[in-house]
Amino acid sequence: MQSAIRITTKVLAGNKLEIEVPPGSVGEEVEVFVIIPEKPQGGRRKVLELLTEIRSRHVSRTVEEIDRELEEERNSWDN
Repeated sequence: MQSAIRITTKVLAGNKLEIEVPPGSVGEEVEVFVIIPEKPQGGRRKVLELLTEIRSRHVSRTVEEIDRELEEERNSWDN
């Protein structure tokens, strides 16, 4: 029966990995999979930053103004 061990480790200097396996494995052949996580794209913004920017654009609107704009939008659907 095959066994699997999931290990998370950091890449060391010289692009090397150090992995420790259970005792009794000396001399055994093993398969190693390295999965490098995707890096976030530089152009992507954090959600909180986006929300802050959106709110800053519409600070002066009152609840009544927003309700009126929504009502106007709903009425335009019927025409």
